[in-house]
Amino acid sequence: MKKEFLTKSATYLMAGLAFTLFTAGMCESDPKDEPKDDPIDTPSNPSNPSTPSTTYKDKWFGLVNEDKKSVNVDGNTLTYGNHTYTVKGEINYDATEHKTPTAWVEFTNIPSGYTEFKAVYEGLLGKSVPGTAAMIPMAEEIYARDFTTGEKCFKLLCNSDATVSGILRILKTKIVLSKYSDENDQYIQRYLPAALLQGATYTNAYAPDEPYTVAMCSHVTPPQEVSLTADGTVYYIYILTSGGWDTFQRGMEVFQNYDGGLYKVWNCPNAYVQCRNIRGTWAGLK
Repeated sequence: MKKEFLTKSATYLMAGLAFTLFTAGMCESDPKDEPKDDPIDTPSNPSNPSTPSTTYKDKWFGLVNEDKKSVNVDGNTLTYGNHTYTVKGEINYDATEHKTPTAWVEFTNIPSGYTEFKAVYEGLLGKSVPGTAAMIPMAEEIYARDFTTGEKCFKLLCNSDATVSGILRILKTKIVLSKYSDENDQYIQRYLPAALLQGATYTNAYAPDEPYTVAMCSHVTPPQEVSLTADGTVYYIYILTSGGWDTFQRGMEVFQNYDGGLYKVWNCPNAYVQCRNIRGTWAGLK
C-alpha cells in the first residue's frame, strides 16, 4: 500500500511539473512580438518623463529663433525688433466686481524664443502682476513650438521647479501627438494658449483679436502673505477670456518676494485645463 501511494504521488508530481513547464513556455513572449516604442512617445530625457520626444516637430517650430534684436523701452511699451509689448491699466485689488478688465497687456507677436522672452520679461512685463500673468500664454505657445526653449521660458517665469514640472506634465499631454492619438483627438488641444487671448473662442477656431490682448481684473481672493516655501506676497487675479471655457474668469497666481524684484508665476492650472473643442481649423499665432 505504501509503495502504491508513493508511485501515485510521483506520477502526480511529474504531471504537475510538466504542466507548469508547458504553460510557462506558452506565456514566454517571442522577441519579435514585443511592442516597439513609438519614437514620438519616447522622452528625449529618460530621467524626465515630462519631456516630449525630440522626434516631434510642431507645425510652427520654424518660428523659433534666438536672434538678438534691439530693445527699447518707452514708458509702458517695450519694443524688441519690430515686436511690441504694452501694459495698460492696473489691477484694482479694492474692486468688488470681478468681471470687468482693469488691466491689459497687448502684444503683436509671441516672443520668437528664449532670448526675446527674457528681454521682454526683465525689461517690462516681469515688473508688474498683469505683465507677468500675460506671459503665461506666451510661454505655453513657445513650449508648444519647441519644448526645450519653452521649458527655459517657464523656468525663468515661475517661482519654483515644482511649479514648472506641474505645468509641463500637463502641457506635454495637451500638445504632443502619440501612438494613442492623432490630429483628430479632441484631447490634444494645440490651440490652448490662444484660448487665453481676447476674441478667441471655439466658434471662431480660436482666432484672437489683434494686437493680441490678455485682459485681467482682480480676484475674489485678496493678496495673501506666504512664508512656507518663500517669503512674499501672492497676488490672485483673473484672466478674462472670450468663451474658450464655460467660466470666462481664469484664476492665476503671481508672486513677489518681500525684497522686491521681478514677479513670478506662483500657480496657473486654469491656464492649461481642457478648453472647449475647436470648430474649424486653427490658423496659429504669429
